[in-house]
Amino acid sequence: MRLGIVAGAALAFCLVAAANAQPKSTGPAPTLAPKVVAPLAAKPAAAPAPAEPAHALTRDDLSAFLDGFMPYALGRADIAGAEVVVVKDGAVLLEKGYGVSNVKTQAPVDPKRTLFRPGSISKLFTWTAVMQLVEQHKIDLDTDINTYLDFKIPAAYGKPITMRDLMTHRPGFEETIKGLLATDPKKIMPLREALARWIPERMFPPGEVPAYSNYGAALAGYIVQRVSGEPFDLYIEKHIFQPLHMDHSTFRQPLPKKFEVDMSKGYATAAGDPKPYELIPMSPAGALATTGDDIARFMLAHLNNGSYDGAQILKPQTAQMMHGRTYPVPAHTQSMGLGFYHEDLNGHDVVSHGGDTIYFHSDLFLILDRGVGLYYSQNSAGKPDQGVRWPLYEAFMNRYFPAPPASAPPTLKTAKQDGAAVAGSYIASRRSDSNMLRIGALFSLSQVTLNGDNTISFSDEKTLGGDLKKYSEIAPFRWQEVHGRQEFIATRENGKVDRIYTSDFPPIVTFTPVSAWVGTWKLPLFIAMCAMLALTVLFWPVKAILRWRYDAPFALTGNEARLYRLSRLAALCDVVFLGGFIALFSYGNEHLE
Repeated sequence: MRLGIVAGAALAFCLVAAANAQPKSTGPAPTLAPKVVAPLAAKPAAAPAPAEPAHALTRDDLSAFLDGFMPYALGRADIAGAEVVVVKDGAVLLEKGYGVSNVKTQAPVDPKRTLFRPGSISKLFTWTAVMQLVEQHKIDLDTDINTYLDFKIPAAYGKPITMRDLMTHRPGFEETIKGLLATDPKKIMPLREALARWIPERMFPPGEVPAYSNYGAALAGYIVQRVSGEPFDLYIEKHIFQPLHMDHSTFRQPLPKKFEVDMSKGYATAAGDPKPYELIPMSPAGALATTGDDIARFMLAHLNNGSYDGAQILKPQTAQMMHGRTYPVPAHTQSMGLGFYHEDLNGHDVVSHGGDTIYFHSDLFLILDRGVGLYYSQNSAGKPDQGVRWPLYEAFMNRYFPAPPASAPPTLKTAKQDGAAVAGSYIASRRSDSNMLRIGALFSLSQVTLNGDNTISFSDEKTLGGDLKKYSEIAPFRWQEVHGRQEFIATRENGKVDRIYTSDFPPIVTFTPVSAWVGTWKLPLFIAMCAMLALTVLFWPVKAILRWRYDAPFALTGNEARLYRLSRLAALCDVVFLGGFIALFSYGNEHLE
């Protein structure tokens, strides 16, 4: 009996863990509200770049390519509608909608009129606003942000947080979902109140470890509001939307009535029911509603170093500063600009940002050295194992900006030794440590394994066919994808691996090793404890039915009988509570990215 009571406490941990110890999807990886408890899903590996010459990026060729790709991809993923926008040489090359914005009415997606929710791409507008105020010497990138706030971010690690830390996702905050989503417009907490009430715990010293932070972006938006003296949404309208003639864009919540008729519905899948308009209390992190045509104007302004159609939203040197690399990272991996992700793909200089609400999923890419921008947005979460975003981007790059075919990297003699040294369990920097969500992080660890051919594999990186990618060591503790170009790098301290980086992941997360006990024994141990409590609950009614069936007396009396019943009731309450907790946890793990 006592064992059953003890097991009841254990089940609160293990049922949640078992629910989340599932293979990671290679589908869309939402980025508005991050997977608090698991590493970000990596983009699927690209096939080796084609050997044939690049196609000319013309309107006709692009239209034919998209018409061949998009309908099949959306149908396979069960996505209701999507839009694709490509800009080139200072003008819109092509804007196309696919599918519908409303399944019931069959209204088509029109990039000029249909509003989508691009999620964390909203942050690029927040960062652009910050840099406008940097130009005016009203914000300094390296000053303590408490200088600009009317509440205080507590000190930690003996270092202040700066705006540069916020823009590069290095403030050291743990991830949190508090204040991230709301359902009732009347209950949306004012930005200042939400930020002051829900200050996250600090996991890392400022400026050191990349760990994506929606709170940090919202904090930057509030600083824009404080320094400019204008409400955040009004500031964006006056200083970005209006100069660029982005007339179908807004951060306001609830959605202004003039936009309601053109607002796309959001769906889990095209076959499902439409979902309510998603409300984001920390609006600078992801509340934007906009059209593909408006995003085209924003892309063109950044590609032209801050200017478009006679309007200048940034000085050239400021735009270049945003697009350039900031903190040094291991060579050949992605790095951060000021707000943009920065990568070298197929030999081209690309800055980008992804964005997701629960139902809308989007990506924006600027190929700086070619003056080309690509924007994609879909209005459905779709099937989790049928991603569209990365396959589209990689197919686009391989068609129009291919790299030479990758040669097989030579394998070092130290491959087996170094592979064994890096093999083990790793935890993502983007997580929570101070609450129950830590449980999920521990049960969603990433694994590095040494293969029989002395290559290594990372559990979060798979090919489009679903197989684990293989990496061959090409330099000490540096591996290159076999038949590919992605790289995997381990850094060491005192002779031991202390961090791993991979070019498949955006520069907003890194991975650190955990002990072998945590990585190996936790799941079997907790599953056994779960089973004990589950059996306790299951056999309670079974034993009662058997006693009734055979007219057998209940053997316990007095205090023993009361304790017996209380233990079973406690176990039952645990199971009921955990059922709700698992449902909430799974909801967050699958959708709140």
